[in-house]
Amino acid sequence: MTTTDSHERPDVTAREFRVPTSDGSGRLWAERDGHGDGTGSPVVLLHGAGMDSRLWDAVVPELARHHDVIRYDARGLGRSTPPDKPFSDVDDLCAVLDHFGLRRAALVGLSMGGETALDFTLAHPERVTALALVGASVSGHVWPQSTESSAYATARRERSAATLADLELAVWAAMGRTAPGGELIEAMVASNAERRLVSEQHCVVSTGRDAEPHLGEIAVPTLVVHGDHDHSEIAAIARRLVTDIPGAHGETIPDADH
Repeated sequence: MTTTDSHERPDVTAREFRVPTSDGSGRLWAERDGHGDGTGSPVVLLHGAGMDSRLWDAVVPELARHHDVIRYDARGLGRSTPPDKPFSDVDDLCAVLDHFGLRRAALVGLSMGGETALDFTLAHPERVTALALVGASVSGHVWPQSTESSAYATARRERSAATLADLELAVWAAMGRTAPGGELIEAMVASNAERRLVSEQHCVVSTGRDAEPHLGEIAVPTLVVHGDHDHSEIAAIARRLVTDIPGAHGETIPDADH
């Protein structure tokens, strides 16, 4: 258990948890910060592939002033246990909400986390109050063939964690250490590269999971965010999200990559 500075915020605490997965085969490291007493609306933060919940270190303190904030490490990444059989990231998110007794929550997802948030919203619309999709990917989206995608496929086939980490930083963190949090991003990618190979091997796509043609069914307030230095395909996906999700609002962040 960890606590925040009680002099500055006497009514706010941060607690760490090991959340059992829905299939009982593992534990997800999670942290609850802020107003978990029912006075703050719940927000769940979902990180991207190859990273972990440290991604939100600079965001949580401010959010926790007004919200019940939960973040967790996806299966096999960060401090969560590695999978040894097929699992669903949508089911894992459901397990996190259930563990904390949350009937509904707002979801904030970066990249892979945005994809999970969209899939979860379509599968469980009654449990989502709002979406913030940051540089989000979308299940069902067909990515164009490129040298990058070929290099990723080779790295996965050869199980080269070092190559995968190098690709991750070159493609998705093009601004390097000049970007805010650049050093932390490098550290997360390096420490999770080997774990990611195992996690991706066991992560399964749910039957019928294909969000892109069903975006018009999303009926919660949605914010779509991407950086102006992000991958061009992420910008294309962001435009699609804003166009197809009813009432969605888009924002482009200057001087920002993925």
